[in-house]
Amino acid sequence: MRVLVLGGAGDMGAETVRDLLGYPEVEQVTIADLNVDAASRLASTLGGGSRVKVRRVDATSPGELVAAITGHTVVAGALGPFYRFEKPVVEAVLQAGVDYVSICDDYDAAGAVLSLDREAEEQGRRIMTGLGWTPGLSNILARKGYQELEEVTAINLYWAGSAADSTGLAVILHTIHIFQGGAPSFQNGRPVEIRAGSGREAVEFPAPLGRVYTFQVGHPEPVTIPRYLPGLTGVSLKGGLAENYLNQLARLIGTIKFFRSPSQKQWIGRLMKRLLPLFPSDKKRSLSGLRVDVTGRREGQNILLSLAVVDKMRRLTGIPLSIGAYLLGKGEIRRRGVFGPEAEGAVNPDHFLKELARRDIIVERRERMIP
Repeated sequence: MRVLVLGGAGDMGAETVRDLLGYPEVEQVTIADLNVDAASRLASTLGGGSRVKVRRVDATSPGELVAAITGHTVVAGALGPFYRFEKPVVEAVLQAGVDYVSICDDYDAAGAVLSLDREAEEQGRRIMTGLGWTPGLSNILARKGYQELEEVTAINLYWAGSAADSTGLAVILHTIHIFQGGAPSFQNGRPVEIRAGSGREAVEFPAPLGRVYTFQVGHPEPVTIPRYLPGLTGVSLKGGLAENYLNQLARLIGTIKFFRSPSQKQWIGRLMKRLLPLFPSDKKRSLSGLRVDVTGRREGQNILLSLAVVDKMRRLTGIPLSIGAYLLGKGEIRRRGVFGPEAEGAVNPDHFLKELARRDIIVERRERMIP
């Protein structure tokens, strides 16, 4: 199995590279990145010998993308921002005839590649978009709860991060993007759009993250989960940063029309990357968390099932991508086309959670009866 990790020198991609090398079936991992110096430094620390290759790739060049991808078993996409790169990468993957899994966390990008479902299915390709922390682990926990309960009506997803947990430019650009304009939601059995940054809600995550204020933000889960888990009347997603002043800053930036184009976001994102180390942060909470609340019934009782996890963002994101790439390479993902990880015939939740547990990423489970 030969895996190319696109954006492999970044925070999330580097964790994917490290984890993939733990699979003896993975014969080669290619770190594909524009920053070839960073890719080479990473390769030198891994001890993978000839199993690790480095390749410079400019993802804005379709020709370079196709040339780099060709000959691999699977491409693992860790290159953000995904509103800029996901669809061109999927188009290149289809041209090269290779399977693909990504950590795509932008809802508009997810919608764009889902439009390629028929083309991918006709080619017999497997394109799994959004298998990281959120989306990804969030979707799999949603599927897990959906399978355990009866008559599931609502799935509410929450994530929390910390500025101290990741300072990568792609993460900053994503945060700016998701607090702008409208955020997709699914209410009363139909898709709706809600103002991003609205609906503040204090949510409890496992220690030491604790209580974090979350807001409606633009993420793929409310777009994909109703598509693959029928019968739901509500799917919502809220997210926020442990440093609440940064939530307020992101909300403010989201209201300024000057920062709407990709180049304008790039400018403010680079500025924020330089300034963030100067801002105060709680080092004890320099983690990221996820909570998925599933409402349904079991044996005539109304049940609220909560599944939650806290760890480093790079682990919560990069390791699921590695597991997804491995499952694709082994042929354990049966579904063809473009799909989310919660789709029928995609990821088996129990198998996936066992793989996470082997890496000491443990999902906490709480269940209670509700009126």
